[in-house]
Amino acid sequence: MKKSITRIAIIVLVSTFLLTACASSPAATAAVEATAAPTSKPAGCLGDPAKMIADLNCQEITIAVENAYLPFNYILVSTGEPGGWDYEAWTEICSRLNCTPVYVETAFDSMIQQVAQGQIMVGADGLTITDERKQQVDFSEGYLAINQRLLVRSGETRITSMQSFVDDASLKFAAQSSSTNYETAEQFLPVERIQAFEQVPFAVQALIAGDVDGLIIDEIVGQGYINQSDGKIEFAGETIQSDELGFIFPKGSTLLEPVNKALEAMKADGTLAALNTKFFGNDFAVTGDDIK
Repeated sequence: MKKSITRIAIIVLVSTFLLTACASSPAATAAVEATAAPTSKPAGCLGDPAKMIADLNCQEITIAVENAYLPFNYILVSTGEPGGWDYEAWTEICSRLNCTPVYVETAFDSMIQQVAQGQIMVGADGLTITDERKQQVDFSEGYLAINQRLLVRSGETRITSMQSFVDDASLKFAAQSSSTNYETAEQFLPVERIQAFEQVPFAVQALIAGDVDGLIIDEIVGQGYINQSDGKIEFAGETIQSDELGFIFPKGSTLLEPVNKALEAMKADGTLAALNTKFFGNDFAVTGDDIK
């Protein structure tokens, strides 16, 4: 998975899962490397006695976000303030764990590596849970289920599925670099036929401009682009692959167990469902024009 933007009237497949616990390691308290500057100063300790299920004693938790992945994380042009699902989810998590979230703007390409090395304590950004990534980091339980879909220009008659790209070498394909969307594309096409884009918005712009003919995108993200495109783009074919999203932690992180407990509590009392509806539902109104 990896990056997006939207005038969102998103039809979402949202699933929340019961959560389990894991082990511990001092890697979770490693300092952020000097080149990774916090997006914002800590808002303060967010512990809420009425909600707390564990006490981290106001520990500062560094959380990697891209700030370019609507609706998960972004910076509003009008205020310069960050927002999105990740920010509100971690506000809620820290209210239940008595901790202080510190958001670190991080390039997606290096996010998993920085978390794996303990430079940042948590990775957000809508990361897909995969066996390959589990070799480097620990994942929380899944908090959202998503589908990968094929996005094309509206009225495109040459493309009905990924097989269309396999059969016609003249068709140009795009995907976000270092993403599970790119990995899915590699299952169908050789790398020399996949144009890699650093961020999803650039890939969508290339599609609309006719520079590429299709790309794989997470459905909840792609639907937002469709809604703001004035009919220029649409999905083609059926779901290519279904995935779950989770937060990442250094191997053996002591944070994994309490975060899973917080997510479980948020599922049980309806908080997680309400959060998903707010950011992935029809009433979400932030678009690519509203963010940096």
